[in-house]
Amino acid sequence: MSIDSTTPQAPGLPGAHVIADDAEAVATARALAAEFAPGAAERDAGRLLPVAELDRLSASGLLAITVPREHGGADVGARTLAEVVRLLAAADPNIAQIPQSHFVYLNVLRRQGTPEQRKFFFGEVLAGARLGNAQSEAGTRNVQDYRTRLVPDGEDGFLLRGVKHYSTGALFAHWIPVLARREDETLHVAYVPRDAGGLTVIDDWAGMGQRTTASGTVRLDDVRVPANRVVPHHLTFTGPQLHGAVAQLLHAAIDVGIAGGALAEALEFVRTKARPWFESGLDSAAEDPLVIQRAGELTIKVRAAEALLAAAAREVDAAAADLTEESAAAASIAVATVKAYVDPVAVELGGAVFELGGTRASLDGLNLHRHWRNARTHTLHDPARWKIQHIGRYVLNGRLPPRHGLL
Repeated sequence: MSIDSTTPQAPGLPGAHVIADDAEAVATARALAAEFAPGAAERDAGRLLPVAELDRLSASGLLAITVPREHGGADVGARTLAEVVRLLAAADPNIAQIPQSHFVYLNVLRRQGTPEQRKFFFGEVLAGARLGNAQSEAGTRNVQDYRTRLVPDGEDGFLLRGVKHYSTGALFAHWIPVLARREDETLHVAYVPRDAGGLTVIDDWAGMGQRTTASGTVRLDDVRVPANRVVPHHLTFTGPQLHGAVAQLLHAAIDVGIAGGALAEALEFVRTKARPWFESGLDSAAEDPLVIQRAGELTIKVRAAEALLAAAAREVDAAAADLTEESAAAASIAVATVKAYVDPVAVELGGAVFELGGTRASLDGLNLHRHWRNARTHTLHDPARWKIQHIGRYVLNGRLPPRHGLL
């Protein structure tokens, strides 16, 4: 894969290759995944943040693949985007999760941004800029209780005040989209430069898994934001929308990637390092019929998850081509289906590494437990049990799922 600076370089940005189409996007992701995979265990063990890897990701052009064609991007579909994220997650799910919000908040601009906002931010991303996220808050009633405030400053702008947690991508971002409420309680997104006065990103993420996502704290102490950097996010949910379906599709792709990566490493361990059980009478663990049986069962589960992910992405693409209440609902239900299926599968695969590999696989220096830790941590993002409820109501009673951005 060759990378060159074929886009104008914005101030402070590295410049990036421009990917032409879906096929190049997938090929680029596959090449980068091969680069990132060998260092994943070491980065996790030492909590070595993937700064160089993210610069490679930016320079490759993958972070601009959803930019509309009229703005110079490849404008890839959901199926390609999900496959790109899955490939990266199979190599290192930390790297795959960091730009999840990047794509989500690009989508917000696409739907709710003004022509001037779209032109500016799409140009930034084509030049290599990364968007982070300052969305979730701690100590509130629930995940959609946002207390961060966007207060008019009397000068055609606003002041941001609040504290955000689980801010994946913020530490590595050029721009940080911040969810905040105005005085009338409507929800907006303020796009804030990483070096803005009053904005502090704290690297205090201490999760047992996804250790190098740097999903820490963002403090906003009267951060000034011009009016032309604010987007009315509440309008996203006033009609048929795919905001939640796309966001959840990417989370599902990360989990499918974790499951696939764990399976690949488990099979390689069996082939090269595991010892056969003495009662088998065999010289190789890979020839043990019970190990073969379990490997087959786990492979079926991973392939099923991959198929469900592709099917859900096709539903999202179909809905994007003809967006109605019904098509949006079908897309959300398809995405909920893959997420509800793959979450326990990813956790199971994380443990199956040891089931197949035996005692030797548990050595801490091998860091094979990162698969389980990553799966268990990432699948906590939102509960699958509620997705199953929405699926049941939809198929039994025709009840359309809610428009809250998490489905």
